[in-house]
Amino acid sequence: MNNYVVCTKINPSVSLIPCRISQKISRFFSLLVALGFAVAANVSLAQDGLPSTDQDSTATYPATYFADFDPHSVSDMLDRIPGINVARGGPGGGGGGPGSSRGSNRRGLGAGGDQVLINGRRIAGKENEGNDQLSRIPASQVEYIEIIRGTSGDLDVRGGGQVINIVMLDAESSSTIAYELNADRSWDGTYTPGVRVSLSGQGGALDYFVTGEREPQYQLNRSSEHSVFPDGSPNDRLQKETTQEASPLTLVGNFGYEFSERDLVHLNLQWSEDNQDTELNRIIVDDKFENPVLSLQFEDLPSDSETWEVGGDYEHIFSNGSRFKTLFVVNEKDDLFVRERYDVDSSDRTKTLFLSSSELTKERIVRTSYTFDVFDTQSLEVGVERAQTILDTSLQLGLLTGDEISDRFGGLSPVTDANGAVEEMRYEYFAVHNWQLNNRMSLESTLLFEDSTIKQSGDISQSRDFDFVRPKIDYRFDITPSLQFRTTIEKDVSQLSFGDYTTSAETNRGSDDDRNQLEGNPDLEQEKSWRYEANLEYRLPNDSGVINTNLFYHDLEDVIEKVDVSTEDDVLSANGNIGDGERYGLKIDGSLRLGFLGQPNMLVTTSLELEDSEVTDPFTGMKRRLSRGGRGEFNIGLRHDIPSRNMNWGFSIRNHFDGNNITYDIDKNEEYEGSNSYFSWVEIQGWGGLTYRFEARDEFVRCRSRDRFENRSVGDGGLRELEKSCWDTGTVLALKVRGTF
Repeated sequence: MNNYVVCTKINPSVSLIPCRISQKISRFFSLLVALGFAVAANVSLAQDGLPSTDQDSTATYPATYFADFDPHSVSDMLDRIPGINVARGGPGGGGGGPGSSRGSNRRGLGAGGDQVLINGRRIAGKENEGNDQLSRIPASQVEYIEIIRGTSGDLDVRGGGQVINIVMLDAESSSTIAYELNADRSWDGTYTPGVRVSLSGQGGALDYFVTGEREPQYQLNRSSEHSVFPDGSPNDRLQKETTQEASPLTLVGNFGYEFSERDLVHLNLQWSEDNQDTELNRIIVDDKFENPVLSLQFEDLPSDSETWEVGGDYEHIFSNGSRFKTLFVVNEKDDLFVRERYDVDSSDRTKTLFLSSSELTKERIVRTSYTFDVFDTQSLEVGVERAQTILDTSLQLGLLTGDEISDRFGGLSPVTDANGAVEEMRYEYFAVHNWQLNNRMSLESTLLFEDSTIKQSGDISQSRDFDFVRPKIDYRFDITPSLQFRTTIEKDVSQLSFGDYTTSAETNRGSDDDRNQLEGNPDLEQEKSWRYEANLEYRLPNDSGVINTNLFYHDLEDVIEKVDVSTEDDVLSANGNIGDGERYGLKIDGSLRLGFLGQPNMLVTTSLELEDSEVTDPFTGMKRRLSRGGRGEFNIGLRHDIPSRNMNWGFSIRNHFDGNNITYDIDKNEEYEGSNSYFSWVEIQGWGGLTYRFEARDEFVRCRSRDRFENRSVGDGGLRELEKSCWDTGTVLALKVRGTF
């Protein structure tokens, strides 16, 4: 067995982080702010083309700003901008739970998106959004980049803290081919190659971007676990080794055609395939006997996933400046997961478990809006979105019980045969009023009405109707062109996860060996919240840095966590509503160029997030944090560009705070120790005008403590077992060779 160091637990009743750490972090950020203000005026950058900030607080970075760095892609360009982590991080702080309406897993399009625009326009897609294109678009095609800090009726996305707008070069005819060859080396010596090729350009009124990529994915996970009974006597020990191999293939095409100065159409296509082969070897030592008993197990866990998506939009600009726009998205995702477990005796294998889970998800979305000026300083956008989502699921569980067998259940005896279908028809009616109060203040008000029907068929048949009103206010005040205050008040309503309605497989690669399937809950209600956020951002003069602070408070209603759905024979839980709660915290981001140390091309980036929450546990009745609520994290990174040597290097370190990061369930609590990870690189331009990049990344050893209980819906349940496990995925080295022609 491997011996891992166990970090000391922190009492949940104490403050967010230990006092000494808090003082050190406070001193660090105080020093950062002081240095920034003291030296900003004296900093001069090594490159030409300084960014400009207009009266709307939009920072513009021309292509000449990045010339000395010779970036390969748009992502490389953004990495050189101080404070870009604020813009790319999205609005506000605090994560969403199972009921979050944000992120790529949301149904429908909504007004938000991922806050990345291409030529001022949003890419109509879910899997194929603007942020997904940043590492694919060649830097040579970019004219300038805007960081939009204000609000406007002309923006294609709403509700973000900041918006990134990538403006492409306008030419009669041009094209660029960019390519990347890469290879990863895992800690067991396994090499996995990958390739990416993209073609981008324009010809007359047509602009296009086509890419194909096959990225290597290989992971070797070694873990150990030991278990004891409440009296301290030994139970068992486990060692596991899991290998996962995949080479996902993705094809993307984005096309735009400008019929006239007032009519523009886009078509976006994406297809991807991800087939993973996972194998798990398990050694179990039963310590309950005087002479420990050794047993071996093997698991085969293949999974197949295929996704396609078609999206597009049409925009017409009227002579008075009003805009009509329609977007559509049609997509489909087909997932299949199989888990087969064998008891191993010498060279013989006996299958003891078969689990098969299939999910087919379809989505059809249309969104139409009309934007017009009410007065010179006020605009109004009105529109409607229609979204249909369909999920078909099937799950088969077979065990070695000695009863009649079936080929559908892997040659074992049927235990569970669950089938279900869920369909949602949702309409979203919205109005967005943007008011430029004066040249320094803006107020954007949103009123959204959502009307939906969710139908379920299969093992359970029912239909439920929902309707919600979701208001939002976004106020921004440019105290100076460099100092901005932002505040938002928003009513958010979650989107129910269709996976919570039906029985599904435990697909987390056997993280809990005692659980094979997850129960569904057809009576689940949406989680609601009022979100209050305040943000203060200061951009240091001469592009020498950015300091950003964010305070957030979320008043939660109908929180979604595990509830009791036990039967007479089994202790079971499923996602359900456990009552009201709250989440609050603070996030500070800082970026600083070290020009005062004679290193204007050295950029230090830091972030600190402190978070706390409270909810009533449905099993014990005690106040506690939200499941996996955590305490926060501290991250630091350094980037050093050396144009004279045509190279750059850097690193980033992420550190999640220890203490009370717990997942609560009816028969167990799982506490995760603070995770740490690092990423480093060295990049140099060399032979053939190519860029060579060396990377190293590691997530270090991670550990989890699990306390197992009897049924806690009856009395205290009784503690029956304590487990401690640690796992390590090792260091991964990578080489990337990039070029364009």
